[in-house]
Amino acid sequence: MKNWNTLPNIKIMERTVVALKQNGFEAMVVASAVEAKQKFLEIIPQGSEVMDMTSITLETLGLVSEIQESGKYNSVKKKLSSMDRKTQGREMQRLGAAPEWAVGSVHAVTQDGHVLIASNSGSQLPAYAYGSDHVVWIVGAQKIVENIDEGMKRIYEHSLPLESDRAKKAYGVPGSFVSKILILNREPKPGRMHIIVVNEVLGY
Repeated sequence: MKNWNTLPNIKIMERTVVALKQNGFEAMVVASAVEAKQKFLEIIPQGSEVMDMTSITLETLGLVSEIQESGKYNSVKKKLSSMDRKTQGREMQRLGAAPEWAVGSVHAVTQDGHVLIASNSGSQLPAYAYGSDHVVWIVGAQKIVENIDEGMKRIYEHSLPLESDRAKKAYGVPGSFVSKILILNREPKPGRMHIIVVNEVLGY
C-alpha cells in the first residue's frame, strides 16, 4: 500500500497551486505550520462569524481554541455547543450550513486543481459547497495526489481508517464511514475559497 504521508517536491506543490488558481481558488504554498497559522489569521478579519469544521489540522495548529476561546471571532461552534439539539435542531442546521466563514481542511487535492472532501454526516459540506461567503482550508502537502482516482484511494486507504479510530475514541461509535464525498472542480465566485498548502505533514 502507498505511503500517503509522503511530501511531494516543491515543483509539484507549485504546479498544484497554479492549477487551483486556474480553477478559481485563491491558493498559496507556505513553508511551515507556523506560517500557515499566520496566513490563516491574516485572511479572516477579527469579529467575523467563523465555523471551524472538525479538523485535526486546525487542532494541531491551535486554531480551534483561537477561534472558539480568544474572543476575537464570533464562533458558530461555540454557539452550537450551547444549544439543544432536540428543540433547536433546525436552527442549528441552518447556522452550520451557512456561516460567514467556514474553515477546516480537506482529504485530497489533485495536481490539476480539484479538491476532495469525505464525510460521514455531511455536516460540513453545505457550507463548503455554497452556504458560506468565505472558505479557508489549510492542507498538508502530503494530501496532494495525481488525480481524482488517486484522491479517492487516499480517502479510503488512509483518511477513513484514521478517522474511524478517532471517532471510536471521541464518540464511542464502532467507526466512521465515507457516506458522502464532495468534489470541487472549480469555484465560480472570485475570492471565495482560500487554500493554504503547507510543506509539512498535517492532518490526514
